[in-house]
Amino acid sequence: MKMKAAVTPAESAPFEIEEVELQEPQTNEVLIKVVASGVCHTDAVARDQEAPTPLPAVLGHEGSGIIEKVGPGVKSVEEGDHVVLSYVSCGQCENCLQGNIAYCERMTPLNFGGKMLDGSQRLSKDGEHLSSFFGQSSFGMYAVANERNVVKVDKDIDLAVLGPLGCGIQTGSGTVMNKLKPQFGETIAVYGCGAVGLSAIMGARLTGVSKIMAVDVHDSRLELAKELGATHTFNGSEVDVVEEINKETDGGTHYAVETTGAAKVTRQSLQALRPMGTSAVVGMTQDMSFNVFDDVMAEGKSLSGAIEGESIPQIFIPRLIDFYKKGKFPFDRLVKYYNLEDINQAFDDSANGSTVKPIVKMDHA
Repeated sequence: MKMKAAVTPAESAPFEIEEVELQEPQTNEVLIKVVASGVCHTDAVARDQEAPTPLPAVLGHEGSGIIEKVGPGVKSVEEGDHVVLSYVSCGQCENCLQGNIAYCERMTPLNFGGKMLDGSQRLSKDGEHLSSFFGQSSFGMYAVANERNVVKVDKDIDLAVLGPLGCGIQTGSGTVMNKLKPQFGETIAVYGCGAVGLSAIMGARLTGVSKIMAVDVHDSRLELAKELGATHTFNGSEVDVVEEINKETDGGTHYAVETTGAAKVTRQSLQALRPMGTSAVVGMTQDMSFNVFDDVMAEGKSLSGAIEGESIPQIFIPRLIDFYKKGKFPFDRLVKYYNLEDINQAFDDSANGSTVKPIVKMDHA
C-alpha cells in the first residue's frame, strides 16, 4: 500500500514528507493505522547517526493506533483493537526467556538495524528499501509491526496521548518502579526534567519515597517537576548540586536516575548518593572519567544502566494507564500536539526545551 510518511533521507537532514510503499504484514505481524507518535530523543539520535540506524529510514518508535489487519499466527490482538507500540525483542535468547526482554541479546540490531524481526524489510520508496525503526517506524500513516511490539490498551482513552508510553514514559517510570524499587521513606534524585525525568518523578511519587530531588537547568521544568511530585528542586547552573542534595538528605539519596547523558551530571548522580546508593543511567552517555575508589568502591555505591525501564510493555503499560485513569500518573501534562507536516518543528521544540514531549498526529481525513 502507498502512504504518507516522514522520511529521514540522510544524516542530520530535515524530515521529508514523502509517499512510500508499505508491504502487507507477514507471519506474526500486524498492520496498524497510526493515530499518533511521540517524538523521542532516540529518534534524534538515529537521525543524527549517533546510533547505528541505516539511512534513509522512516523513524518513530512511540506509535499508537488501531489494528487494521492481522497476519498469520497473530493471537494477542485482532482487527479494531487499540494499541500502543513499543520496542521489539527476539523472544528466544536467554535474557528474553528469563523475562528480561529489555536486555534481549539482539536488542540493538532489532531496534536500530533497519530490518524486521525476520530480517526482511517492509518499507520502500521508488523501489529502494527504507530502514525501519524499532520494528514499527511510526512516523507514517500506517505501520507494520511484529506482534511482540504491540500492547493492547483500553478504548476509552484518547489514543493520541498514549504513544509516548511505548518508550520515554515507561523508561523513566519503569527505571524507578521496576529496577530501583525504592522503599517507603527512602530518597531519590532525578537528573534532567524532560519527559523521561518527569516520568521518573511521577513513578517515584507512586512508591512512597520521602524525598524526590529534581535537577535541571530550566526553571520552568523544575516548576513542573514540583507540581508532579518533586519535593526539592535544584537548578544545576546556579547551585552546587552535590552539596545541596547532601545537605537536604543528610548525606545523600538512596537512589538516582540520570537522564541527561552528560558525563558531568552522571558523576554528580554518583557523588550525591549516600553509601550503598545506586544511580541508574538511562541517557546515552558517552566517554567519561570518574574516580572508582572515591565515587564508587569506597562507599559501596553502584552505577547501573537501565533500558526501557526494564519493563515488559504488555504488563507495565496497562498498569501506567490504570494509574493515569485514576489521576495518579498525569503524563498528559507533558505533551503538545503537532501535525505530521510540522514534524521538524516538533523536533526543534523538543531540542530547545520549549516542549517536553511532542506528539505528532496523523490526519487520516
